[in-house]
Amino acid sequence: MIDRLAVFGATGDLTARYLLPALAALRAAGRIGDGFRLTGASRERWGTDRFRDWCADQLDRHGGACPADARRAVVASARYRQADVTDPADVAAVVAGDEPIAVYLALPPALFPHMVTALHEAGLPPGSRLVLEKPFGEDLASARELNRLLAGLVPEQAVFRVDHFLAMTTVQNVLGSRLANRVLEPIWNSTHIAEVEIVWDETLALEGRAGYYDGVGALKDMLQNHLLQLLCLVAMEPPITLGERDLRDRKVDVLRSVRLLTDYDVLHRTRRARYLSGRIGEHAVPAYVDEEGVDPGRRTETFAEVELELDSWRWSGTTFRLRSGKALGQDRKEVAVRFRAVPHLPFGHEGEALPNVLRFGLEPEGMTLDMTGIGARAQALTQLSLTARMEPPDLPAYGRLLLDVMKGDPALSIRGDEAEESWRVLTPVLSAWERNTVPLEEYPAGSGGPPPRPHEGAQRRRSDMLHPEALPDDGHH
Repeated sequence: MIDRLAVFGATGDLTARYLLPALAALRAAGRIGDGFRLTGASRERWGTDRFRDWCADQLDRHGGACPADARRAVVASARYRQADVTDPADVAAVVAGDEPIAVYLALPPALFPHMVTALHEAGLPPGSRLVLEKPFGEDLASARELNRLLAGLVPEQAVFRVDHFLAMTTVQNVLGSRLANRVLEPIWNSTHIAEVEIVWDETLALEGRAGYYDGVGALKDMLQNHLLQLLCLVAMEPPITLGERDLRDRKVDVLRSVRLLTDYDVLHRTRRARYLSGRIGEHAVPAYVDEEGVDPGRRTETFAEVELELDSWRWSGTTFRLRSGKALGQDRKEVAVRFRAVPHLPFGHEGEALPNVLRFGLEPEGMTLDMTGIGARAQALTQLSLTARMEPPDLPAYGRLLLDVMKGDPALSIRGDEAEESWRVLTPVLSAWERNTVPLEEYPAGSGGPPPRPHEGAQRRRSDMLHPEALPDDGHH
């Protein structure tokens, strides 16, 4: 168990909102003790006292649910060093010591190669581990180059390419529900499942992240990593164990089975759009191009949708739709598994038997099964929803990830070949979008997104209406 953590980029939003509260939760749960030490490194000309004051303020703001003594312990464990992440001497001063250290790169991905190169020259104590935030590279070529640099620094099992989605309780429950329930696994295939929607729609706009987001966009920010990870958990073959080798092998199998999109496919099976001005609740939202820090010439999308198919025995004939958008009218964050319609209904019943939909709510966490049954009136079909609410997790997602890093368990991190396969899947989309072969559509902030295409299935939109948090009928689902 490593008890030293160095965070490069320690004064940023990631540390404030997620890493510090995660450490406080670990301390409150007794997972880290008095021997734990946190070193923050960044460009600011701060000292340790100022960094501790900043940590205390951020914990009060974002970690208020943790006990005060746990927050104070995390603050007391912290020290600070000003550092240029590309300077081997500065980096060496941060990681110095004989004991192994976990090095967290809370940095823009463009800096990863420079930071890893500096670590090469600085050297790391034996047994150290390296943590990288998504995205891992900026395209397939840069991901391969980054993997080459990492392989020369530490063993693959010491590289933690973290995606906090994988540590969310409900995300893990996608796999758990399949494998622990005999009623599901026999029908978990294309014979019974017509479509899987993996959706992360949010009402949030940029929220001050233009400097990062405008150079990335929805496709790279959400689909290339988070949503493809969810696709892997939905579609993977049952692993022999949930150990890092078995679990990650099966995820790579899924990515390798994704049929690459042709230019024709990209035109007809992908969408991109950005939001115009509008209102979300009581708040006026400026158009994306008018947000501070945005370069309109980049044509960055805030909405992305991609339909994929898998060339595998289990999934041939099932559509996987990945979608994410910002500044939408409602939050919708779920995996929706849509079963095929029943082949026959007895004559004489009133109403319509819509296909069953099993929904894994990601935020808030929960599960809902949409079914059809007989209502209060005989022979009249009605829609039923069976809902289960999850107990709050014992640790936040980042707490689970940091604990895995310190314990040395990489099962929920992204392996190098998996990172490359994720880029391979979306490379045809990125290439076509860069050539502007797919129009950049627009939608008002606060709406359901770009209007539906004429050919989109009305049945899918009707089944969305069963969901209590579904978007209005005139929105795009």
